[in-house]
Amino acid sequence: MNIEEQIQSLREELSLHNYNYYVLDNTTISDFDFDIKLKELQDLEAKHPEFFDINSPTQRVGGAVTKNFETVAHEFRMYSLDNSYSKEDLLDWETRIKKMIDGHIQYTCELKYDGASISLTYENGILMRAVTRGDGFQGDNVTANVKTIKSVPLKLKGYYPEKFDIRGEIVLPFEGFNKMNEERVEIGEEPYRNPRNTASGSLKLQDSAEVAKRPLECLLYNLTGSSLGVNSQFDGLEKAREWGFKVPNAAKLVDSIDEVLEFIDYWNVHRHELPYETDGVVIKVNNLQQQEELGYTAKAPRWAMAYKFKAEQVSTKLNSITYQVGRTGAITPVANLEPVELAGTTVKRASLHNADQIEKLDIRVGDEVYVEKGGEIIPKILGIDLSKRPSNSQPTQYITHCPECETELVRQEGEAQHYCPNYNGCKPQIIGRIQHFISRKAMDIEGLGGETVALLVNEGLITNYSDLYELTKDQVIPLERMAEKSADNLIQGIEQSKNIPFERVLYALGIRYVGETVAKKLAKHYKSIDAIAEASEEALVNVDEIGVKIAESVRAFFSSEENITIINRLKAFGVQLEISAEQLIGQTDILKGQSIVISGVFESLSRDELKKLIEDNGGKVSSSISSKTSFIVAGDNMGPSKMKKAEDLNIELLSEYEFLQKLS
Repeated sequence: MNIEEQIQSLREELSLHNYNYYVLDNTTISDFDFDIKLKELQDLEAKHPEFFDINSPTQRVGGAVTKNFETVAHEFRMYSLDNSYSKEDLLDWETRIKKMIDGHIQYTCELKYDGASISLTYENGILMRAVTRGDGFQGDNVTANVKTIKSVPLKLKGYYPEKFDIRGEIVLPFEGFNKMNEERVEIGEEPYRNPRNTASGSLKLQDSAEVAKRPLECLLYNLTGSSLGVNSQFDGLEKAREWGFKVPNAAKLVDSIDEVLEFIDYWNVHRHELPYETDGVVIKVNNLQQQEELGYTAKAPRWAMAYKFKAEQVSTKLNSITYQVGRTGAITPVANLEPVELAGTTVKRASLHNADQIEKLDIRVGDEVYVEKGGEIIPKILGIDLSKRPSNSQPTQYITHCPECETELVRQEGEAQHYCPNYNGCKPQIIGRIQHFISRKAMDIEGLGGETVALLVNEGLITNYSDLYELTKDQVIPLERMAEKSADNLIQGIEQSKNIPFERVLYALGIRYVGETVAKKLAKHYKSIDAIAEASEEALVNVDEIGVKIAESVRAFFSSEENITIINRLKAFGVQLEISAEQLIGQTDILKGQSIVISGVFESLSRDELKKLIEDNGGKVSSSISSKTSFIVAGDNMGPSKMKKAEDLNIELLSEYEFLQKLS
């Protein structure tokens, strides 16, 4: 056996031992023997660098140092999941999906592990990239750190797709977490608070050699891509196991919501026997074609639901109530609590939502309150222990004036919250609007963060987001923690934001009730900021999915002379305030006013491509058939109940070829 063959043989043997131990939990060699063989391989590779392989087992020890993590766009968005907390929630979900798809529905039930979400990209069986979830659209490239995790295969086994993403959770088992804390206490350092935050923080360590020392594991649960060679979620899990991924064995294929509830009941008790943190169960429609038919809302897949186990509760003292002012002027009361341990973190504050909530609970300073940290990130107060209420307790009087600018608060009819109407003179609103303007989903200005925005406003350098485009390097260098390189990046990031497309600029303006989806609808319909500014309330309401409340808010925004001045300045600076000529290519009004359903399996186009064609030509994609449906683009395997409903309503069925002919 020559040197190259000897090196390759050792690599394959060590990779197999790694797989057996870290994925199958089956030890096939002693630690001592493994270390001897690893040292032998390291020596051979050092003497023969011509045979270097980035995916060798020796590379798992880390050593790469990353100062700044590159931001990478996800090829396929990482969605959030909708949450449920009861049997009724799950039954409602099932009712909704049964209205949209035909046939028997099976579900894959999986445990919801509490870790750091990750997306791994493989090409030709080799790990190419590992990216954090980020905001779902883009995340941080942490490949060097993830390669140190022994349960992540660097090279796959068997037969696999040419390219795909696989999503999962980076977790820190309790045993390893406890051992890490014992070591920290021994050297006089503070112990880590909980496994989830420690796992997440590990991914952002600059030295991958430090990551390699942490006993992290990667549990995979979802294949993403095209031509994957699987027809169901459960098949995908089994394929992933064959390729070498660590896929939890708890996953179960079931035939009804009753069986889903049995799975939930079982694991609600037995989850405490697991080596990892879990906080619920994820239920997915098993059939991938049915998943495709169900599609997504703006934030989550319709075909999946997270059931959250009952949250932990503790009691503590309410020390004070303070009030925060948001970017829209909304006032949020905050409960300041005696610090208490809850779900692995120290809780000091909780949201009280609004005046109605305070009145409903009759919550008062000095009360002993029950605090829960459930599906929401921010803890909430559930109730009060009246037996411990002080005798001199006084009812809470909600504030009448803004805590920041002293302006009298207003509360519109039907609104839960109070607002500060001082739109242009209340500093938290000004800072909040600019912070929203620069955020990732909006203008995504690199080099400019929320703290820097606050500094710029407090130093009097900007008073609104159009002022950003007049900033100079000389103005920003004197700011706290601002070096020359940082100043260059900030000015360059502002300049590059002029290329952000119109729909994101419209979202960035921070018009109340105009989120990402509404901004896209308005941009697509009106094509320019001037057309939106001139639109009447009546005209706005006639736009798809635009209600009276949104229309009123849009009109109020463009009725402000100051806002118009800011818009005109943005125009003058070259910010994109109309749809570009390139974006308009292929867009028509052929399908304007038509509601179209897509159903079945297609040959030449994907469902997403069909949806885009409909929307690009002025149509609306509907998920269900009704008397308002204009026609159905029907592929193979269209469900019998949908077919019957279409016949009963006399709705035209078009093949994908006939649909394309209609557009030509």
